[in-house]
Amino acid sequence: MADQDEDLVDVDPHDPGDGALPTFRWRQAGPGLATRRQLREMGLRPGGQEPVARIECRGGRRFAWLYRIDLAKPKVAMTLAKEAALDKAMAARQTCPGPCGRRYFHCLPLKTLGICLECYDGTPADPASYLAPPSHHLLAA
Repeated sequence: MADQDEDLVDVDPHDPGDGALPTFRWRQAGPGLATRRQLREMGLRPGGQEPVARIECRGGRRFAWLYRIDLAKPKVAMTLAKEAALDKAMAARQTCPGPCGRRYFHCLPLKTLGICLECYDGTPADPASYLAPPSHHLLAA
């Protein structure tokens, strides 16, 4: 079984492994190339193009793909339906399913704990970190 584990290799789908993709050091990439984050800041997206190079940072331990700016496409505009779907998804990650029912401004550890820390072990939550649960009571006039 150990021999099989030694044969497993991480394969990068973009790099053919023969060094065909140029690698630049931090802040050394040529003009006309940008990372995904840089493209997003310019209002662009890769648009299906493959990376043409990579840039290494932190001594080669981390890297980012570089894309050609001239082949990038404009970002797709956010629609109301997409925004509503994203808000619904974030609400599911931020709302405690426990007795408090609070919606926090951060994602809760639902995979590990299943509820917020206050419901789990009584750790008090900062009132500035959540919204009060919605009140479903009608006010008497």
